[in-house]
Amino acid sequence: MPAILLHLLAAALYAALAIHFWRTRWRGAMLAQPLAGLLPWERLLLLGALALHGITVGQEIFGGGAIRFGFSVALSLMLWLAIAMYWIESFYARMEGLQMLGLPLAAAAVLLPALFPGQHLLVNADSPAFRTHFLMAMLAYSLFTLAALHALLMAVAEKHLHKGRLSPLLASLPPLLTMETLLFRLIHIAFVLLTLTLISGIFFSETLFGKALSLNHKTVFAFTSWLIFAALLIGRHVRGWRGRLALRWTLAGFVFLLLAYVGTRFVLEVIFGRV
Repeated sequence: MPAILLHLLAAALYAALAIHFWRTRWRGAMLAQPLAGLLPWERLLLLGALALHGITVGQEIFGGGAIRFGFSVALSLMLWLAIAMYWIESFYARMEGLQMLGLPLAAAAVLLPALFPGQHLLVNADSPAFRTHFLMAMLAYSLFTLAALHALLMAVAEKHLHKGRLSPLLASLPPLLTMETLLFRLIHIAFVLLTLTLISGIFFSETLFGKALSLNHKTVFAFTSWLIFAALLIGRHVRGWRGRLALRWTLAGFVFLLLAYVGTRFVLEVIFGRV
């Protein structure tokens, strides 16, 4: 099957599921009795979309005998991992609402590599040390992506709660305190992975990248993101930060993290035409 058809089929499945969840969870007669979690056939279709998406990501990264990783592939991989983690987490926790935030983004992300085929070659990609560094970085990115989507959902729920207007879907969500606990669990794990990624990048830069660590936009944004999440976790444990303050710090940290690699590669590849 041609690669473009896999991209289109995966995007179509994500989009169809997003429309389905919109009609059955966010509006319509079924809102009177919201469904409890994902139904078996919904879970199976989402798994199928993830499988197709995963194949496209693999083809884009490893196709052609070299490892290529431009901004479009980075976004696609981040969303794929985030949705995959949502799929797994949904077995253990109620995460209704994330479908309407994550699935449209995943549908767009799976098409990006076809529209913007990145040609950025990863150096030392065969090194086990680099592969470990790369895996930790991508897991951190994806967990922070899931945390950012979770924070947005919490912000919507909190806003409607203060207005006294909760839709049946939002009313069926776990209590905000439970959602906040899940949010910080995601942030704690992602922060550990991000810390390990930065430490390996600092002390083993020449082994990983073939050159000493340089102070560029990517480095500055990555460390700024780390400092924001470190401050958020300290504020949480020392001063009990929660609610809107915690959500704002979460989203701010994610924005800087997104700028660190994806934003930098977008500027280089799309605006300046460099690989």
